[in-house]
Amino acid sequence: MDMVVNGQKRAVEVDPATPLLWVLRETLLLTGTKFGCGVAACGACTVRVAGQAVRACVTPVSAVAGQPVQTIEGLADGGRLHRLQQAWIDEQVPQCGYCQSGMLMAAAALLDKKPRPTDADIDAAMTNLCRCGTYQRVRRAIHRAAAGGKP
Repeated sequence: MDMVVNGQKRAVEVDPATPLLWVLRETLLLTGTKFGCGVAACGACTVRVAGQAVRACVTPVSAVAGQPVQTIEGLADGGRLHRLQQAWIDEQVPQCGYCQSGMLMAAAALLDKKPRPTDADIDAAMTNLCRCGTYQRVRRAIHRAAAGGKP
């Protein structure tokens, strides 16, 4: 099967029912996308498929055929951090960091839809779980990124 991941065409030979998460991690060696719960509840595995936030642990790879997939490895533009990644650093969002790649991908999908999200928009879109409880910092970072990097 052919896929486009982070702008690159990739050919993978896997069972079409294989979860996208395992194709990304085990076949393509893109390990930034994390396994959390395996039932799409926590969001650690969130990637973007055609711009939409998708839980990769329950998405069969066959469901993404012909659609662009973006992982955390593809969020930055070359050596330049994405504005969300910089906002995450500026707001000191991560503690343990395990959930952060999924959080960033969900936030990127949100900003694509709503460039100036309200707190309610953020709360509705950010359904990822963070055991460290960094939700207030996540909200501040999303607002910072939406404002062009200004606090």
